[in-house]
Amino acid sequence: MKSFFERIDSYGLFVKIFLVMFFSIIAITITITVSTLKMSENLFTETFSVTNSKILSQIEENVEEFNYSVVSTVNHIEQSSTVKTFLTESDSNSLEMTKSFYNMSVQMNLIRAHLDNYDTGITVLGVNGRDFSTNRIYWPNTEKELADHEITLNSLENPKRLSYHYDDLYTEELIKPAIIASRALSDRKSGEIYGVLYIAMQELDFRQFYTSYTSEGNNVAIINGAGTIVSSNNAELIGRDEQVLLKHAKEIDELNLNYKNVEFLDREQIVLAEYLPSLDLYLVNFIDKELVMAKMVDKKSIILISILIAGIALLFVYFISRRLTSSLTGLVNQINSIAKSNFDHYITVSGSYETKQVATAFNIMLDELHEYVEELILTQKSQRNAELAALQQQINPHFLYNTLASIKIMVKQGNREKASEMINKLISLLQNTLGNISETNTVEQELSNMKDYTFINQARYGEQIRVNYYITPDVLSCELPKLIIQPFIENAFFHAFNHKTSGFIHVMIGQEENTLICEIIDNGDGMETNLDKQLPSYKSKRQLFSGIGVKNVSERIKLLYGEAYGVEISSELGEGTKVKLRLPIIKSVDNPELQ
Repeated sequence: MKSFFERIDSYGLFVKIFLVMFFSIIAITITITVSTLKMSENLFTETFSVTNSKILSQIEENVEEFNYSVVSTVNHIEQSSTVKTFLTESDSNSLEMTKSFYNMSVQMNLIRAHLDNYDTGITVLGVNGRDFSTNRIYWPNTEKELADHEITLNSLENPKRLSYHYDDLYTEELIKPAIIASRALSDRKSGEIYGVLYIAMQELDFRQFYTSYTSEGNNVAIINGAGTIVSSNNAELIGRDEQVLLKHAKEIDELNLNYKNVEFLDREQIVLAEYLPSLDLYLVNFIDKELVMAKMVDKKSIILISILIAGIALLFVYFISRRLTSSLTGLVNQINSIAKSNFDHYITVSGSYETKQVATAFNIMLDELHEYVEELILTQKSQRNAELAALQQQINPHFLYNTLASIKIMVKQGNREKASEMINKLISLLQNTLGNISETNTVEQELSNMKDYTFINQARYGEQIRVNYYITPDVLSCELPKLIIQPFIENAFFHAFNHKTSGFIHVMIGQEENTLICEIIDNGDGMETNLDKQLPSYKSKRQLFSGIGVKNVSERIKLLYGEAYGVEISSELGEGTKVKLRLPIIKSVDNPELQ
């Protein structure tokens, strides 16, 4: 065995791959065997579903035939003047009442003939409080119980609908489930309701429509629109609320599926369903897949044989692959260590011929990668400095012109003190935008710039627009990108008060968990927003101060800090605008004690 492995070590990659493929074929053979078994199972399921679909159609035909008899009975009762008179006339003397009951009995016996093929009882309840039943054994209820019964209330709420309900009959000995078909009786001309009709059948008798088609593992359930199982050959399910099974039945009907595999009763079931619109019932056939398949295929023996073959194959593959890939494994481990930022380490060139070739090529690639990364860092640094310099030079000439013109007018008017202060603010603002090439400012520095900018605008246009600052002390040393807030104050000054002549702008900066939150709120005209990009849509053509603009602020933040940060804008026309900036908490290095 040792010489065998030594001989394998001397072979090239082609021979090694060939040997590995030899054992892989064994694994593929197992896979094909399992796939064939699965296909056989699917074929059986398809065939079984087709057969049971025909059975469901037969059951549906039986139930529809019963429903037709019920509908015919309802129509004859509604057309009977004797029934209507009995349910609407007021009580008179005993003789008249006896005659009325006699006539009613004769009439109901004639109508009962439509249901002679079924064990049912017909009960009617009138608005005058009278009730009549052909056989109360199927559904014994007093007049008071009928009047207050949930089935009666449901029928009155839906007078034109024939509904099927489930009800438990409690006797001294046992509980007898019953299925009740009910409908309100109304005058065909006026539509006035004069009673309610009930046709009762014991659930045990209702099973005759499908019991002959069921067997062990092959069950049938009938569910009403509320999700209650009104009938089933599995007595434990009768009366249960099964919303999940109802959902599957609806999905099968709506999507026109042949069947669906679902988990039901803690077993994998093949479910078929038919909707009976005239009864508003779902006919559901569910087959225990495991029980049925166990009778067709001896899965246990096949699985044991497959496991044995797979175990032997894996044993050979493990030992041979382990021997063959030792050098490759070492190479992979070295590459993994380099992938964890150890780019200064090179791979040791050893192992088989192919491994040595890969290691040499990888080391050459590392050299080229080092050169490329250094060039990329220099390029990006130069590009970012150029972009920042360009941003800082974008000062609107109209702003400078108007500001200097305002200063000139103040000097002519003799208001030299205010003109001097305005010049100082302008100098300070220009120094911070043109003189400082740093990408960031502290909140305290940015606050100073905002106040200078606000002073200049209020000097030009008056103080109808008040600017208030709410800054928490703990964030004054935090860093944020330069000129990141100013564009929103600028837009509030020049766009938010085109219709309103006065208002306020609130600037609020604080910390929320590990995030720096900057909010600029005004009570101006409001604006429309682009919901996809959360960017403002202004109709004013007045130019902005810095030229940086609102649209690139969010992109700038995401570029600097990632997708978790950015700008959110909400606004309503006539109400105002709220801008929210989310930035990371970065303390200034000039304040190490605050780190």
